[in-house]
Amino acid sequence: MRTPYEERKYQEALRFVKGMEKRSSIVQRKSKVIQTTMNNWVPERIHKVVSGSVKQMIELSLTGSHYIYPIQVKDAWTLKEREEQVKERLKYYKRTAALEGAGTGAGGIVLGVADFPLLLSIKMKFLFDTARIYGFSVEEYEERLFVLHVFMLAFSSDEKRKEVLRRVLNWSNEKETIKDVDWKTLQLEYRDSIDFVKMLQLIPGFGAFVGAWANTKLLEQLAETAQNAYRLRLMGY
Repeated sequence: MRTPYEERKYQEALRFVKGMEKRSSIVQRKSKVIQTTMNNWVPERIHKVVSGSVKQMIELSLTGSHYIYPIQVKDAWTLKEREEQVKERLKYYKRTAALEGAGTGAGGIVLGVADFPLLLSIKMKFLFDTARIYGFSVEEYEERLFVLHVFMLAFSSDEKRKEVLRRVLNWSNEKETIKDVDWKTLQLEYRDSIDFVKMLQLIPGFGAFVGAWANTKLLEQLAETAQNAYRLRLMGY
């Protein structure tokens, strides 16, 4: 039987799922068209940085310990206690992302390009910490795959999001059929989902404000997705 807190968070997670199943708003769809157009204006070297960064991120996530840092996790923690810990980790990573975004944004296109791999690393470290706080072992290959699917869920288009959501919600069955992640599709989905605000970050001076704000919002978006995904796994969807 769930505690009042657990029931509240379970219902919150169900609302999140319904929201993910809905089509994006007309504003978001129009933004997607703008982003697609902007892709033709973005220098090829930036696309290469994003593609290379995503590929490296996936390789490190699946095979190494690059994103695993010492944190204290107790098996006896309640869901509420775990989420308090996640909240504290989010504060830390948001500050880090904001400082990094402001610093690289102030430098215009040269430092702005460097922001993509740096922000990816911050996001993955947060996801690995979150998985462990919720009680899942990121030492296991299957859990690392789940982490990557949570990442994909947070930054996918309407069409791709439904497919990824189905996998996340049925992970106990899906994990047996998924052996790897299509990094090319992932980098395209990720790039298109953040292009509009991140391209503004490449403007010298103005980019500092945009970088700090955008990085913070992207961490919040990722955190909401991760928390609801792990809530449903823990409480049985």
